[in-house]
Amino acid sequence: MYSSAGHWFRLSSPDSSSVDCGALVGKAGGKLGGLRLPPIVNQTMNTASNSATSASRSIHVIAMLSSVAALCAFVGSCGTVRGPAPPVGSRSAAPATEPPSVVFQAVPFSALPGWSNDTPAAALPSFAASCRALIGRGESAAIWRPACAAASAVAAHDDAGARAFFEAQFTPYRVTTADGIDVGRVTGYYEPRLKGSRARDDRYRYPLYAPPDDLLTVELGEIFPALQSERVRGRLDGRRVLPYWSRAEIEAGQARLSGRELVWIDDPVEAFFVHIQGSARVDLADRSSVRIGYADQNGHPYRSIGRVLIERGELTLEQASMQAIKAWATQHPAKLPSLLDENPSYVFFREIAADSDQGIDGPIGALGVPLAAGRAVAVDARFLPLGAPLFLATTYPLSDARLQRLVLAQDTGGAIRGALRADFFWGSGDDAGRNAGRMNQSGQIWLLWPKGAAPSASLKPGNR
Repeated sequence: MYSSAGHWFRLSSPDSSSVDCGALVGKAGGKLGGLRLPPIVNQTMNTASNSATSASRSIHVIAMLSSVAALCAFVGSCGTVRGPAPPVGSRSAAPATEPPSVVFQAVPFSALPGWSNDTPAAALPSFAASCRALIGRGESAAIWRPACAAASAVAAHDDAGARAFFEAQFTPYRVTTADGIDVGRVTGYYEPRLKGSRARDDRYRYPLYAPPDDLLTVELGEIFPALQSERVRGRLDGRRVLPYWSRAEIEAGQARLSGRELVWIDDPVEAFFVHIQGSARVDLADRSSVRIGYADQNGHPYRSIGRVLIERGELTLEQASMQAIKAWATQHPAKLPSLLDENPSYVFFREIAADSDQGIDGPIGALGVPLAAGRAVAVDARFLPLGAPLFLATTYPLSDARLQRLVLAQDTGGAIRGALRADFFWGSGDDAGRNAGRMNQSGQIWLLWPKGAAPSASLKPGNR
C-alpha cells in the first residue's frame, strides 16, 4: 500500500539511527554470503509478506543465521524494507519494547485544532474497518472491544453523534518526540488507475510480477525472540544465501520471472510508480478491471529517484514532485532506465479481490483493511499503533488552507519514519495523484486512545 507506501517519492532520508546489519555481517565475515539486511521500514503499505503465498518460501537455517542474528540483537534492531499493503493477517508480531523517542501527552478534545469543525461521521466506516482487525486477535482486543461495540450504535452521517462517541470513548494524546518537538512532515500517496493487458503486445510491454518462486524469506524471530518482527529476503545459490536480485538485475533478466506476470502496462514510468504507491487499479481492454496490491519485495532498500535527480542537478528541491519526475522522464527517455535502476527496491504484487467493505472502495493497507480516501494515513508503526484513530492538523498541498480531520492509522511506508511522520491517502485516479504528488506539508498528530488504557505502539492487532 506502500505499501513504498513512502509511496511516490521521498525527499526524506532513512532514519540515521537505523542499523545496516548487512554491513555488519560483511565486516564480521557472516555466513549469509553477503545477504543484505535492509533498514526497518513502506516504501506504502507494510513489509510483511503473505506466508500463505506459494510464490514465497520461508527458510529456517539456524547455522547461517546465528552470527547475523547475534549481531542484530547486539546493536538493537534490524528489519525489513517496507513494502506496500500486505494481505490480511500477514503482519508480523511487534517488538518486545517500543522505541523510546515518542511521548504521548493527554490533552482535552478542545486542544485539537479544528475538532469541532470536522465531520467525524465520515471516519466511522474506516474506524469500523479498523475494529475488525483490532478485536479479531492479539492482545489489543480487550482494549478496543468496548469502543468498537459502542461505535455500532452511532447513526451514519450523524456528525454530532460521532463526535460525542469519540469524546466519550477516547482520550486525545499530543504526540511529541522525546525532546518536545510536536511538528512533523505530512506527505501524500494515492492509488494509480492505469490501462493494461493480461498479455504482452506492442503497446503493453512493462510487466507487474507476482512473487517469484526463488524469493526466500528468513524469519529471524523464529530463532531469536528479540528479533520477532525482523525478516530478511534472499535467494539460494547452491548452499549459499545471497541477496535477491536488485531492480537493475531484475530488469536485465537475471531473475526467474517468466510466467509470473500479472498484467502488462504501457508506460515504464507508471509501472515504476505502482511499485512506489504499492497498489493500482488496472483497466483492461475487455472493459474489466483488476486491482493489484503489494505481495512481497526483494529486500533491497528504497532509494528516492526524486532525490537522485536533485543530487544530479536535474531538479531543484522546490521543483521536485511526482509530476516533475514524470515530465523529466518524458523529456529524457534514454536516461530513464538508468534513473529507475537507482532504486534497487523491487515490489511484487498480487490480485486483490473486489471488496466493498463498509462502503470503502480502496486498496488494502498494512492493517489488512481497505483505505478510505481522505480518512486513512500511513504511519511509522514503531511509534503509532496501527488501527488507532488519529487527529491530523496540516495544510492542503501547496497551500496554507487548513486540513484538520480525524483519520485512521491503517498503513505503513518505507519513508514514513518517526513519530511525527504521516502519509495521507488521497484516493484513486489522476486528481488524487496530483494532490499526493504535491503534498509535502508540516503537521501535528494527536493519538486517540481508549479511555482507561495507556497508549502503546506495541499493542498491535494480530500479535502472533
